[in-house]
Amino acid sequence: MITFLTLTSLILLLYSCLLLWQLLEQRKMITQILETEGISDHHQEPELVLTMRVLDPIALAKRESRTGRALADRLPVMTRKMVYQEVMKELETELLERDIDVEMHIEYR
Repeated sequence: MITFLTLTSLILLLYSCLLLWQLLEQRKMITQILETEGISDHHQEPELVLTMRVLDPIALAKRESRTGRALADRLPVMTRKMVYQEVMKELETELLERDIDVEMHIEYR
């Protein structure tokens, strides 16, 4: 039984060494390819972006403005756009009061 376990351990050790050798060779190949292509190995950190969505823009328009009540049922797409524009203005004003520099824009998806 000890012979079997020793033999199995040696086989697993050899297999692990083979896998380690292949891993090191693969890293060398990747490094060579990156150097020949002129690609930097250093990656930039991803840019953080804050996304905000108004859950019920029609109800907000009806609640907050007289024009919103009039337009919400007849022109819902335009009302949504107006709500987002107004929310963006208010956020920008608040952030400027706190001296926080931001770049804001609306994305249509």
